[in-house]
Amino acid sequence: MERGNQTGTGNFILLGFTDDPDLQSLLFGLLLSMCLVTVLGNLLIILATISDSHLHKPMYFFLSNLSLVDIGFTSTTIPKALRNIQTQSRVITFAGCISQICFFFVFGCQDNLLLAVMAYDRFVAICHPLHYPAIMNSRLCQIMALGSWLISIPGSFPDTLTILRLSFCTNRKIPHFSCDLPEVLKIACSDTIINNVVLFSVAIILAVFPLTGILLSYSQIFSTILRISSDRGKYKAFSTSGSHLLVVSLFYGTDLGVYFNSVATPPSRMSLMASVMYTMVTPMVNPFIYSLRNLDIKVAMGKVLRKMVPLNESVDARLP
Repeated sequence: MERGNQTGTGNFILLGFTDDPDLQSLLFGLLLSMCLVTVLGNLLIILATISDSHLHKPMYFFLSNLSLVDIGFTSTTIPKALRNIQTQSRVITFAGCISQICFFFVFGCQDNLLLAVMAYDRFVAICHPLHYPAIMNSRLCQIMALGSWLISIPGSFPDTLTILRLSFCTNRKIPHFSCDLPEVLKIACSDTIINNVVLFSVAIILAVFPLTGILLSYSQIFSTILRISSDRGKYKAFSTSGSHLLVVSLFYGTDLGVYFNSVATPPSRMSLMASVMYTMVTPMVNPFIYSLRNLDIKVAMGKVLRKMVPLNESVDARLP
């Protein structure tokens, strides 16, 4: 096979979801709708937590950070997929592919760390409620949020930089809608053992370790909830952490499955759909999950919407 060079001058081809031209318009509308719902929903969460003083609490502070990350996470992949469908071009430059991988890992690692931080917040709130204000003070919350960014940004470098050492064959077709790292490694002509070791090492440090912290936190949370005597108390305690646990299940259930299986297995539609789940669906449904059973969020979001779409004052003036 003819080998490419290592200078990154070549392009890649993103095969996307389908070759059927009849489905392109439907797919474009679906992706655009998902992108708009994701951005607007998470932006609404951020505005609500900032504008409403009742939401100036650690749980909502971390939720607004998670919403910001979800916007970035989705913006890394969907706009390029939309452009490729609209222009009927599947080309992405080497630099664009590297950038996509880098930002994907930044926001993905940030998502992992924020979910772990939020699990710790729920652990303190339920297991140590009397000490919660002292432990989860504003300074600690700011340090934890800033620390997650300071870890995520350099954490994306190993996987991104090790790609620069690879050479690629003339067949640069990626069976994905984005530059998914495991799929990129499969089309490399040079040895990828170092890349795979780095990929698994980063996954263990920045995904498995946070997940372990989440599981330990929830083991203590469930143990505490079971010791609550009243059913009402159990329901209230579980309702404050149920939304977060659902988001964790959606994100990790698809994320880890893709990255621990795709390196050794050929590309499949199942892997592609799992990627859609954690890169598009999960960020889109997060605002709904956190707001459906949270009255404070609902009230705050209602206030923001009323400010964005004010009532006609002239009509109100005529009302008795």
